[in-house]
Amino acid sequence: MSLFSRMLGAAALAAVAVLSGCAGVNTTQSGSIGVNRTQYMSSMVPEAQLVQEAGQQYSQIIDEARKQKALDRDANLVARVNAITKRLVAQVGVFRPDAASWDWEVHVLSVDEVNAWCMPGGKMAVYTGLVNQIKPTDAELAAIMGHEMAHALREHARERVSQQMVTNIGLSVLAIATGSSAASDLGGQLSNVMFTLPNSRTHETEADRMGVELAARAGYDPRAAVTLWQKMGAAAGGKAPPEFMSTHPSAETRINELQQASAQVMPLYEAAIKK
Repeated sequence: MSLFSRMLGAAALAAVAVLSGCAGVNTTQSGSIGVNRTQYMSSMVPEAQLVQEAGQQYSQIIDEARKQKALDRDANLVARVNAITKRLVAQVGVFRPDAASWDWEVHVLSVDEVNAWCMPGGKMAVYTGLVNQIKPTDAELAAIMGHEMAHALREHARERVSQQMVTNIGLSVLAIATGSSAASDLGGQLSNVMFTLPNSRTHETEADRMGVELAARAGYDPRAAVTLWQKMGAAAGGKAPPEFMSTHPSAETRINELQQASAQVMPLYEAAIKK
């Protein structure tokens, strides 16, 4: 059999592996904002296993920050972040009831980078560079944290790891035909999607919309997501936005979408502040 024929056969096997290895799911309820895209998750990336791996990586990050005396140094900022997180977590059940019982945790890391993130299972961090450079109001900080929490609720990391894993199956099958080899591990894949690769436009849009609703339900003005992005654009000075907020369309497009989303959930915000 020729090399070309072997590669065609390998490609066919890879396609079968991809199709059989993923199942269509919807990790969250749609909420008022209407996020209901079907997602495809690989059976090779169980949710529980990814959450466990995330917890281990988070512990390592926190331990390292503690050793470097970069963990929760500003008591007032820590209290502020915790208060906002508590109000947002109280609203996660609207998207997925099981998330209310997640072991949510947040820390402030003294890092100059403009960044914040939320791992699978609810392990979060906010960098002081974000607060010092953007100077967000509480509502703007809620928009950031709600956005990051939405990534976890929607299991975007698991979805992206699934995509990488099934792609690696195809590459491995092709490697057999070409005589090369390839291997990967779940922990490395999670680290890659969490801290190296930018989020896709679809994931960013979903996180924007869900984050706006979480903030509104928690009693934070959802329009702050718009002013936040305007500050992000100003801070970037025409350069690319921070990695954790990366996206393909222009800032203007994103602002327009956030304006529409915030208007959609304004009744939720108005109801929340009347309670």
